[in-house]
Amino acid sequence: MDLFGETSDWESKLKPILKKYKGERHPLQYQNTYQLLVMVVLSAQDSDANINKIAPALFEKYPTLKSLSQANSETFIPYISKVRNYPTKAQWLLEIAQTIKNDKEIPLTMKELIALKGIGRKSANVILRETNKPAEGIIADLHVIRVAPRIGIIKESKDGNKVEKDLMQILSKNIWSEIGMAISFLGRETCRPKPKCEECLLTDVCYYYATEVL
Repeated sequence: MDLFGETSDWESKLKPILKKYKGERHPLQYQNTYQLLVMVVLSAQDSDANINKIAPALFEKYPTLKSLSQANSETFIPYISKVRNYPTKAQWLLEIAQTIKNDKEIPLTMKELIALKGIGRKSANVILRETNKPAEGIIADLHVIRVAPRIGIIKESKDGNKVEKDLMQILSKNIWSEIGMAISFLGRETCRPKPKCEECLLTDVCYYYATEVL
């Protein structure tokens, strides 16, 4: 079995999940790019389900970047107080809103996105993928960090940026946009911390399955 990038054929090996999850929307239930931006910032170290729960009231009160730019911490925080690390995230989002001010001015390149407070490469990759912009990297969320080494594509690392960099060196650029989310969905549904290998589409290429299950 080829391991840790020793093959250039990972694209074909991963086709079953690329096919299954192609174009599937991110679990954050956003309605537009403004909502996506805000929800991505809020979701760091928190669950998508929690962010989806608080989103309706938040966006009813602050439907645009312009309305958010006119808020202050005192008025804004009650709407996100159930979010992990909400005081810091409130500062980030208010600063983003005051910097950009207009929904149509939201930047959609990696360089411009990561220049904003609270947005790292993972968040930027999600925003670029969900807005159908050309991929400049690979989404490496906590599911990808767990699952990609387990499959055997890369060596294990807890550092999301390293995981992304390693995946970018191994995987063809034409699948960058979809593969991160496909691995993430696999991790959410099947390759859980306690994996459901009997339901997995990748058992014939998976290092974990070959060494731990068989």
